[in-house]
Amino acid sequence: MPTIKEIKNQLSNKNISVQELYNDYYNKAKKSKLNSFNHLLEPEYNKENINSSQARYDEGKDLSLDGIPLGIKDLFCTKGVPTTASSKILEKFIPEYESRVTQNLLNDGSLFLGKNNCDEFAMGSSNETSFFGPVINPWKNKNNTDSQLVPGGSSGGSASAVAEGICVASIGTDTGGSIRQPASLCGVVGLKPTFGSCSRWGVVAFASSLDQAGPITNSVEDAAYLLNSISSHDPNDSTCSSHKRDNFIESVGKSFDRPITVGIPSDYLKDINSDIAEQIENTKKHLLKLNVNIVDVEFTTTDFALSTYYILAPAEASSNLARYDGIRYGYRGEGNTLEEIYINSRSEGFGEEVIRRILIGTYVLSAGYYDAYYRKAQKVRRLIKNDFQRIYNEVDFILTPTTPNEAFQIGKKLDPISMYMNDIFTVPTSLAGLPAISLPSGLSNNGLPLGIQLIGNYFQEKSLLQMASLLEKEFCFNE
Repeated sequence: MPTIKEIKNQLSNKNISVQELYNDYYNKAKKSKLNSFNHLLEPEYNKENINSSQARYDEGKDLSLDGIPLGIKDLFCTKGVPTTASSKILEKFIPEYESRVTQNLLNDGSLFLGKNNCDEFAMGSSNETSFFGPVINPWKNKNNTDSQLVPGGSSGGSASAVAEGICVASIGTDTGGSIRQPASLCGVVGLKPTFGSCSRWGVVAFASSLDQAGPITNSVEDAAYLLNSISSHDPNDSTCSSHKRDNFIESVGKSFDRPITVGIPSDYLKDINSDIAEQIENTKKHLLKLNVNIVDVEFTTTDFALSTYYILAPAEASSNLARYDGIRYGYRGEGNTLEEIYINSRSEGFGEEVIRRILIGTYVLSAGYYDAYYRKAQKVRRLIKNDFQRIYNEVDFILTPTTPNEAFQIGKKLDPISMYMNDIFTVPTSLAGLPAISLPSGLSNNGLPLGIQLIGNYFQEKSLLQMASLLEKEFCFNE
């Protein structure tokens, strides 16, 4: 797949026009059978932006993402374009404003192909909970080519579209692994920045202390391009950090001028299958080639992370989704009384998984259970954060698997608990608010992509991308 730099060179050298580039990706997306877009934007809709972008190239004044066709996860408010969160309750919602992240992308000249399908309100790990139907992974199991596979979730539409090559890159959101996990299952790069790096303003909320926007791309360098655009301070978001942003592209592909230590937690590798174990061993060999020091580390809180997440995230979702009552906007059910309208709107508008998490969240926040569950989970979250900081006193990065398995068949995992286990390696990082990136590292015995996860310390995305780019070159996954 061509990188952003390669496409920009083609546009600068006038080998292709912005209009031709957009039409090419639009036509490929329109023909796709993978259901990765909820809404495609016709070339006519983008005509003004396409012309402006072309004019800048003609004048030699192109912006960092000028003319690059992107997918946008259907959680980001986009002015005048449907934003549904892949839910019936928002199927006709058209925002009158632009989210901060998408506005930054527009300011840097990018073009939006459309809104990527996702799990409903980002609640899911397989992109099967969408009101618009499941997204299909472009990869096939070589030993069972007739089966359709999940792309992972919740940003499954974004990962599938990038892997299929029907958009250059996409912007997703990560709450407990929703960028990294689908990136791993689809064989692409997925970056979750430090919590607070990117504004949540204008993003349909799932869990406010966990949600973070990030790029899904075909290369580490492309992830750096997009992070340069979307990472900025926003006074509209009280959780958005005001720290000085780096130029993330500067260090991509460069060797470190200091010794680097990578910690591999033994507790993450206790019950992994042979495919995942092989990826970790191969990654170790590549790290040794790069003269990286590898040490064994061990967390004391890993076993508690998943249960902590599935108390805190539903609790915040219960609060955030209370606004969808059928009165102010969104789907409205029939009813003779206000209470009936509330009940019918929410029971008919929300899907099964969303209702399940609202019920869990309401339960753990209720009188009599708040202290026993929610408050205790917050205390454990602090212990998880402290555990990471203890490890970072010894290492620069932490290496783990991204997922416990390869992409599985659509409809195969119907049990919620087994589905939640897909996030077992990504959730601890989210609870701690740390940056992490998933890289495609190789193929399973079934010929399906597998990923490794690199975790960095707070606001160290520049060095994290640098390390990831060196490993990416070693893996040669796309060559």
